[in-house]
Amino acid sequence: MKVLLTGGKGMLGRTICRVLGDRFEIVPSDLPEADITDEECIDRVIADERPDAVIHCAAMTAVDKCEEAVDFAYKLNARGTANVAAACNRRGVRLIAISTDYVFAGDSDRPYCEFDAANGGNTVYGKSKFAGEELVRQLCPDHCICRISWLYGFGGPSFVHAMMNLADGSRPVLKVVADQHGNPTSALAVARQLGHLLERPKLRGTFHVTCEGEATWAEFAEEIFRVAGRRQAIQPCTTDEFPRPAPRPKNSRLDKMMFRISGLPPMPDWREALAEFMKLEFSV
Repeated sequence: MKVLLTGGKGMLGRTICRVLGDRFEIVPSDLPEADITDEECIDRVIADERPDAVIHCAAMTAVDKCEEAVDFAYKLNARGTANVAAACNRRGVRLIAISTDYVFAGDSDRPYCEFDAANGGNTVYGKSKFAGEELVRQLCPDHCICRISWLYGFGGPSFVHAMMNLADGSRPVLKVVADQHGNPTSALAVARQLGHLLERPKLRGTFHVTCEGEATWAEFAEEIFRVAGRRQAIQPCTTDEFPRPAPRPKNSRLDKMMFRISGLPPMPDWREALAEFMKLEFSV
């Protein structure tokens, strides 16, 4: 099976190439040769490559920068996604589009499942990604939308890399937010699950692709340091102590109902996935 990958230079794109390259013919693409904001350009790339499926990773994911560059966020995350979806539909190509937990407001007292109503949440990033989701649903019926959150992977940038860099012995205590809850998720686990979706070409719909189990950012940091064998004290703090241009959802937890009812294998526990990644990335 031939799979065209947009955003091939990004963290998830690089991981997909590494994990799935021996099972599928992965064709990574990125700027400048594959500009998703140029409708004719991305249509030509898909027409020339003639893939069986497209995994659409290209996006503006810098949450705070989206608040400052609203038009560009929508140009990339909504209009660009529409261009990819329309081209896939014209060419008869299945589309797997990557989305985010930010499409939810984050105020629920339980994990969000795929059948909960999303509205784009409270950020430009979330609203632009949700607009992209809706355009995929309208323009390309043969699709899977895969929402991810709290992602880390080879080379970063990610929370894992940031914590490892900060724990250099120069800071007696690190303050880490403890009132946001989510599913720390390895790009390795995401890539493997995307492989299962590729092998089930009749599956369609929205899927939550995050590791099992939950943590706060402070608990996530504690586990990073435990696995790495680093003695780094952590002081839990509130979100309000670290104000950012874009509000962070208090609840980013995603329930994987669609995996269960579709007979797909479950995602790994986040601690197991983190231990595997830390061994490969940091040799710990």
